Amino acid sequence: MSWMLVSDSTCEIHHIDDLAPDTQFATVPLKIRVGDREFVDNAALNVPQMMEVFANFNGPSSTACPSPEEWAEKFLMADQSIALTITHTLSGSYNSACAARDMVLEEHPEKKIFVLDSLSCGGEIAMILWHLNDLIKQGLSFEEVCRGGQAYADECHLMFALASFENLVRNGRISRVVGFVAGKLNMRILGRASQDGRLEMFFKTRGETKVLARILEEMDQTGFHGQHPVMISHNNNEQGAHLLRHGILTRWPEAQVHVYPCGGLCAYYEQDQGIIIGY
Repeated sequence: MSWMLVSDSTCEIHHIDDLAPDTQFATVPLKIRVGDREFVDNAALNVPQMMEVFANFNGPSSTACPSPEEWAEKFLMADQSIALTITHTLSGSYNSACAARDMVLEEHPEKKIFVLDSLSCGGEIAMILWHLNDLIKQGLSFEEVCRGGQAYADECHLMFALASFENLVRNGRISRVVGFVAGKLNMRILGRASQDGRLEMFFKTRGETKVLARILEEMDQTGFHGQHPVMISHNNNEQGAHLLRHGILTRWPEAQVHVYPCGGLCAYYEQDQGIIIGY
């Protein structure tokens, strides 16, 4: 039986090393619209160019989730498919994938398709994908792999550190005056994904060093012991990402820490100098 692991483009990765036998991995892209320009969030996207266009544009911007047809195309490529999506609170990607599942199963009831709402985004989705691939390697049944993936997702956490507040201002999350002052004071805001998939802010401080130290404290308090991979993605902040990686490895030397540049959708939300960590 063939397998398809498919995610929307918020997973930040475009391939999985050492895929399980008879397994494919694919992504379906979200789109970012800035004025009359549309950027497709795939491996070919020039994220710094997109962010430059965004920074120089004063009008509204938006995002669009993959269509059901894009999801269905991937589901038709295998006997058994597992799809992962960004949290439903930020995008309609989950609903779109579910609609595609129903469409495909109506025509091909012999197929098996599971759609998992990550209730998160970024590195946490990549970690779930890696775990699903490991479960498939073990020769488990479709139902066992799905249960194992869901249980693993329930144990994962996501945090994000913001240094730019332009998107929060544009979306009405904070006032323009507060955003301006926060930028001038070199403020950093630390947020996390809640259990119901909402992104919430819970800590603010001045300077990146303090916010990175708080990330390590939060990882410790939520029970991280270095036993699972860690995924760090960044938007134009490689130095900060590697400082965080160094801090994690100093405290948990056995941890496997991966650092990636952000894809388009996460960069759009995260803004310049932002960092997302899944663990």
